[in-house]
This record gives sequence, C-alpha cells and structure tokens, in this order.
Amino acid sequence: RKTLTKPELWLWLRLRACRKEGLVFRNQHPLGLYILDFYCPKARLCVEVDGEIHTRAEQRAQDAVRDTWLGQQGVHVHRVHAVDLLADPDETALGVISLALERKAELT
Repeated sequence: RKTLTKPELWLWLRLRACRKEGLVFRNQHPLGLYILDFYCPKARLCVEVDGEIHTRAEQRAQDAVRDTWLGQQGVHVHRVHAVDLLADPDETALGVISLALERKAELT
C-alpha cells in the first residue's frame, strides 16, 4: 500500500465519513492490474486523484488505456485534480458523493 498524498488523504477522510444511503468507499482498491485510488462498489465508481504528472502526454495515454479497461468492466472513472482538492476539499468531496449517489440510483 502506498502512502496517501495530502489531497488523497483529505478526500479519503471525507469519503470515509460519508455513509449516505449505504455508500462505502475503499481506498487503494485492487481491480485487475490496477490499484484504484478510491472505489465505491455500489456505484461502480472509481475516483482518481490526479496530480501534476497526469498532465504529461505519456501519463495521459496510460490513463486512457486504464480508463477504457475499467469502463469495459462497467466501472465509471471520475478524475479529480489534486489542486481542486487542496483549494476546496469539502466541495470536491461533495461532488464525488453526489456522483456516487447518482450512479447508485442508475444501477438499482
């Protein structure tokens, strides 16, 4: 297990505290060849916290392959920028929770 970055930790603390309508998030969740930053099984939602490295062309290409594979498994990938979490962690977490609730409703 890798140590969470500051933005990941801030998001994790908020997601872990939220148990709305049975939403449970897991951090560092393995799926196939990948380790997902956060995963909500009931919403089939992967949340990735992207730092500066994700702006580089090579990393964007790797992310696209990963996102395509996850999509083929029925998992929606939602990427949040680390700078957004640092600027307003509560608002960013609320957006993730709202998306998870929407997806959970669609799947049930």
